[in-house]
Amino acid sequence: MRLVVARCQVDYAGRLTAHLPMATRVLMIKADGSVLVHSDGGSYKPLNWMSPPCTLREGTTEDGVLEWTVTNPKTDDTLRILLAEVISDSSHDLGVDPGLQKDGVEKHLQELLAEHPATLAPGLSLVRREYPTAIGPVDLMCRDAAALAVAVEIKRKATIDAVEQLTRYLELLNRDPLLTPVRGILAAQSIVPQARTLAEDRGIQCCVVDYDLLRGLDDPTHRLF
Repeated sequence: MRLVVARCQVDYAGRLTAHLPMATRVLMIKADGSVLVHSDGGSYKPLNWMSPPCTLREGTTEDGVLEWTVTNPKTDDTLRILLAEVISDSSHDLGVDPGLQKDGVEKHLQELLAEHPATLAPGLSLVRREYPTAIGPVDLMCRDAAALAVAVEIKRKATIDAVEQLTRYLELLNRDPLLTPVRGILAAQSIVPQARTLAEDRGIQCCVVDYDLLRGLDDPTHRLF
């Protein structure tokens, strides 16, 4: 990524026209070829930009002013940037981005259900979070009102893969004479119909949980510390 801080004027021509008068701004040139013009306000949204694929050509005007011309080969759109003064110009190799991993909600959901297991079934109590097995940890190991073991698998969105995962846990846990019989609960914010059908066919209970409602139960004003 290349970051340039400069006093610049920006003119966009294409489906519409736009003009940004001379001012100090941040110009961002990404590895995918996109060019974005940012000010010191306006949150995340750029003042103007050119999406990839596009080509950046650097040159100078007849008056010797540095000029960038950004064009899109698929359209007639043009972004023309006049740089009266370059304050900073730096390039950085950010490497390959692994992408956004939205695991915060699922982790918090596990924490909330560990604190309030009875929201899944009356009389359910927690034995342990991340109960270890030879093929990975079960999210929650609980006991029901009859003191029987219950394995709980938690997902944001439960698919057939989640049912298969919980099935493998149950098959392994039921080999333990100290635990058997172990039944399963699949808890998620949403469960696809195919997963629900498969789970119920295997005797696995499905629970759709309300994340916002659970967060309401975890009221920090009710805590001593």
